[in-house]
Amino acid sequence: MDSEELLSQLADIHLPEPVSFWPPAPGWWVLAVLLLIAVALLVRHLMKLREKQKICQYALAELDRCLQHLSDSGDDQDAARLHYINEVNSVLRRVALVHFPRSNVASLGGAAWVDFIREKGDSSLLDEDLAKALSHGRFQPRCDVDADALNALGHAWVRSLYLQKHSTAHEAAS
Repeated sequence: MDSEELLSQLADIHLPEPVSFWPPAPGWWVLAVLLLIAVALLVRHLMKLREKQKICQYALAELDRCLQHLSDSGDDQDAARLHYINEVNSVLRRVALVHFPRSNVASLGGAAWVDFIREKGDSSLLDEDLAKALSHGRFQPRCDVDADALNALGHAWVRSLYLQKHSTAHEAAS
């Protein structure tokens, strides 16, 4: 037999079927599940961040409302300032209770309350006059506090608690 005759007896080459895209290999399933988990965690994180920003905006708006009440007050500016200090203290205390629910924030007063403010948030704007007003100003018959400085301190402190990058005690509890 010569080579031509042998070659004619050979069958044609059969190509394999093309690789189908469905069903995917197990590795693709694992990757898809991991991607779904990552997307779910990202959405959850973004929702928490948005909620924190919304609550922060409410707290800042309440501080601004306190300042607005002070400027809208009538004749008795001393009584209005004392009322303003009480309102700002109330807002700051409520924010602190949300962020540090397991601490004894509600029972703090005087110098301990001011020390708490210094320790837990941005208190770079807290000078001696503001510290005195926050600790004992509401019990004084007259208080000459700079309302704009107290409002700026409140804004900085609230923002530092809500918008900081590191997790707080509140997030650890959730």
